[in-house]
Amino acid sequence: MFRTVAGRKNGACRILSALLFLAVYAIAMGPGNAARAAPQQAPAPILPNFVLKAVPAPLPAAQFQDAAGSLHDLSEFSGKVVLLNFWATWCVPCRTEMPSLERLQQAMGGEDFTVVTISLDRAGYGKAAAFLEEIGVKNLPVYVDPGLQAARKLGAVGLPVTLLLNRKGDEIGRLIGPAEWDSAEAKAFIAQYVENP
Repeated sequence: MFRTVAGRKNGACRILSALLFLAVYAIAMGPGNAARAAPQQAPAPILPNFVLKAVPAPLPAAQFQDAAGSLHDLSEFSGKVVLLNFWATWCVPCRTEMPSLERLQQAMGGEDFTVVTISLDRAGYGKAAAFLEEIGVKNLPVYVDPGLQAARKLGAVGLPVTLLLNRKGDEIGRLIGPAEWDSAEAKAFIAQYVENP
């Protein structure tokens, strides 16, 4: 008989514990707490070798030239996310990545995003344009920085160097070295900044 009473007490304790657990769970998952208990969103995609700044940083004013030798600066692209690429015809990795930059521009370029390429060839626009024609790249905005002034001001050390700028013209981060800019991974990485101004 002692065992039967003890067994009933243990069974009652288990039921009471289960009910208490359910009550606490119901309170925790109530309307006010459901949002806090929801799973976190997946982290934003990160592009390999891309160095992301903790906070987007303003860039110094820097000028570069078009085919006619007219001066331009980054403020002209205000309101767009910009992928700014420094390259040169003598840089083998730069030559390799130019077609992928063009394909990225064709896929995503428009009112909200553009690719801007700046050649550091000292011979100027003619050399850069001849090279792009040779490899069949026809749809990239091409500028030149033959005196390397813009490259120095923007810290473009080593080539290629690619900066991602937000709509205010602040640097989100940069990648030193080549990348497949038209890959699904790169497009998803850039899209998060284009779609979330």
